[in-house]
Amino acid sequence: MKRNIMILAAVVMLAALAIYQNNEKKEVAASHSEDAQPKRGFAAPAFELPALDDKNYAVGGQTEKLLLVNFWASWCGPCELEAPDLQELHESHGDVIALYGVNATSYDKERQARQFVDDFQLTFPILMDRDGVATSLYKVSQFPTTLLIDRNGVIRERITGVISKQEWERLIDKWAEI
Repeated sequence: MKRNIMILAAVVMLAALAIYQNNEKKEVAASHSEDAQPKRGFAAPAFELPALDDKNYAVGGQTEKLLLVNFWASWCGPCELEAPDLQELHESHGDVIALYGVNATSYDKERQARQFVDDFQLTFPILMDRDGVATSLYKVSQFPTTLLIDRNGVIRERITGVISKQEWERLIDKWAEI
């Protein structure tokens, strides 16, 4: 009987230790992945991708306009919600911003991405991240994720999720003045 109790106690202690170590690893991994993300105030990593219009677009470095880089996928419900606002921003603020949609094609199907673009009548460049290069470079794991990059190539805003068109206009106006 004593032996069974000792074995049970040892099993419980080992299970508790395993759970503790697993939770500790998750916390460390989460803090490292967040720290490794390109952040506000730092240079935006440069990349070049082909777009649906068969041109290649380079993102990063100094530009004449602010850059709004939106990572999205066709299956993403919040991406559907923000698509009309992004198109309106492109039309109303095209003199101040260059808007690029980056389809996370490595997580999506290109045919569905094209259908999404057609359905929402998007006219800004849609870059196809077929190998996940840009998505990985920017450590994007949630969609939509949008970055506002200033003319000097510095990330000024990193937004995960949907924000209103009015909030985007406020942020664009704020950073356009600098």
